[in-house]
Amino acid sequence: MRLFNRGPRVPVLRFSGPIGLATPLKPGLTSGTVASALRKAFTMSKTPGVAIALNSPGGSPVQSSLIYKLIRQHAEEQKKKVYVFCEDVAASGGYYLAAAGDEIYADASSIIGSIGVISASFGFNKAIERLGIDRRVYTAGENKGALDMFQPEKSDDIERLKALQKDVHDVFISVVKSSRAGKLRGPDNELFSGAFWSGPKALEYGLIDGISDMRSKMRELFGDKVRFEAVPLSKAGLLGRLRRLPSLTPHIGLAGTSVAPAPRLALAEDLVSAIEARALWSRYGL
Repeated sequence: MRLFNRGPRVPVLRFSGPIGLATPLKPGLTSGTVASALRKAFTMSKTPGVAIALNSPGGSPVQSSLIYKLIRQHAEEQKKKVYVFCEDVAASGGYYLAAAGDEIYADASSIIGSIGVISASFGFNKAIERLGIDRRVYTAGENKGALDMFQPEKSDDIERLKALQKDVHDVFISVVKSSRAGKLRGPDNELFSGAFWSGPKALEYGLIDGISDMRSKMRELFGDKVRFEAVPLSKAGLLGRLRRLPSLTPHIGLAGTSVAPAPRLALAEDLVSAIEARALWSRYGL
């Protein structure tokens, strides 16, 4: 039947989940997991557009930047427009990715924005004191132990962290202002405060170009016979994750001694990553 459908073909990339963080049985969004899919999406069709379905609460600022640059590089090399369609949330690093679009659309109930930088931790120094635990840390470099959660906070460490956050925030702001040049209508102290909004408010502030869904907008642009072709990201699902688990078989250690299997560190790491990812989503009520 496809032989008789001569409508334009629009490649569709789906960017879903935290950026940089790996969750159980699923890799996070990184420049490595999206690179081959991006290359294919921008070269597989003569249609002058690529669509991205985006649903991300953010994550790594570095990976957000790298993916953003990859999208823009391919778009400029292939002379194609990028249409981003925000789903539940495109916030923080998720909005960084959305900013790579020539046009950004969202649902009326989408959560958009959170253009800011956050660092969160816990303080356990009083807890270990009550338990009678000594914390012994030895460093070469006076600032190597900065922000240790088992030690009292130091004003110099906090000042240094905030300066770092400001640098990262300034880069984020610069990218948004450049990509949305002439479209932003909200005051800077509101737009870049880390706040987030629903689709209509984001449209009012110029963070998106309209309230629409992918099918409706693509049909409006390319006609009723437009076809969508999903371009999957790198495959690193269940099989890949299982291969990373430590072996259950005892192995031979030094001097021929039998060594018990290593602890399931991969599973522990996955649990921590899942908690971190859950915390990212929960910030937006999801």
